[in-house]
Amino acid sequence: MKEEVWSGFEQDPLGFLDRELSGAGDIVRTGRNEYCVGNPAEARTVLSNANGSYAEHSDFFHTRYGYFEPRSAQLDMRREARGLLREYLKSRPPGELREFLRRELGASSRWPDTGNRLTYRYLFPLLLSPDRPQGLRALLDQIVERSVLAGARARQPRWRRMWLQFNTTWRLSQAIGERQTQPRTPPADLLDVVANAAEPDRRQDELSEVYLSFLFAVAGSVGFVLAWSLYLWGTHARRDAPAEWIVHEALRLWPVAWQLGRRPVQAHDLSGVRMETSDEVVVCPYLVQRNAAHWQAPAEFRPERWADEDAWRNPAFIPFGHGPHRCVAADLATQLVADMLQVIRELGEVGVTAHDHRPTVAAAMAPPPFTLTIATTG
Repeated sequence: MKEEVWSGFEQDPLGFLDRELSGAGDIVRTGRNEYCVGNPAEARTVLSNANGSYAEHSDFFHTRYGYFEPRSAQLDMRREARGLLREYLKSRPPGELREFLRRELGASSRWPDTGNRLTYRYLFPLLLSPDRPQGLRALLDQIVERSVLAGARARQPRWRRMWLQFNTTWRLSQAIGERQTQPRTPPADLLDVVANAAEPDRRQDELSEVYLSFLFAVAGSVGFVLAWSLYLWGTHARRDAPAEWIVHEALRLWPVAWQLGRRPVQAHDLSGVRMETSDEVVVCPYLVQRNAAHWQAPAEFRPERWADEDAWRNPAFIPFGHGPHRCVAADLATQLVADMLQVIRELGEVGVTAHDHRPTVAAAMAPPPFTLTIATTG
């Protein structure tokens, strides 16, 4: 394939993948040394890495210094973070979510930014406990507005992005360092989770990046899933499907984490193509989950397909990854989004007006901009 053909991927990645996608969706070459995998079995093989063909990698635990280790520290963080989220959601009083959404949304709101802000504000006590300095909260507010919202980074001048990065690293490192000097106690928030799981001599700037992964997951990924669910529900005729079906169909059609890159450490064959150590293999949930061999009418929004119990076990459904690095809180986050979607639908006459049909494609895939209106009834 000529290099000028590969350049089409950079200009319009989703359009390129749609054009190049074969009926089985096995593998698509997207660069001189880059391949996107769309075959479900091969995708799971790459992500599980049972035969050690790839360098150990976690998209969540990737920092500027490489792969965060040891694995035991990762497992501690995953377990404690899931426990905190589960207990936080379990402890919410009845009606709190409805009151929160009614108060925050108002009659009209602009999305997908509103989705990011909603999940961030609702889960904020999970990120920072109430006794943390107010300055840290203000810092997280800035990060969300300038780095998490769809297209936010592109709207910031380079000097401002650099200053925010410096200020974030310094202040979070300081907060983590202070926590590590205190007696170890059960974590009160995700900052505690990060500080407790690592050895005291671990680079605190690296730990600050791990903490930011939690922030981006809470405000970015979960917020975009909520926005996609609302967008698809509001722009299609099937408006009476259960919220859980809509969320899963949104995750299938438009996975927020749409690229999961891995680096081979030994030459091997993948979907009939020879992979060398100089190549990059990208598992592409966008391709996998539109695989015509596993989904009927894969490009169509059909939430009713989730009425079939087999759909929940379809191997061509990996929106949260697969294997040892699959998102540990995927079920809790998905249920929260479904609960939020259901409450929003019950707030009144809900309308969705799309302002574009093209998603924002970056590290995370955000839905097109749209306006949500809610007309309350008697």
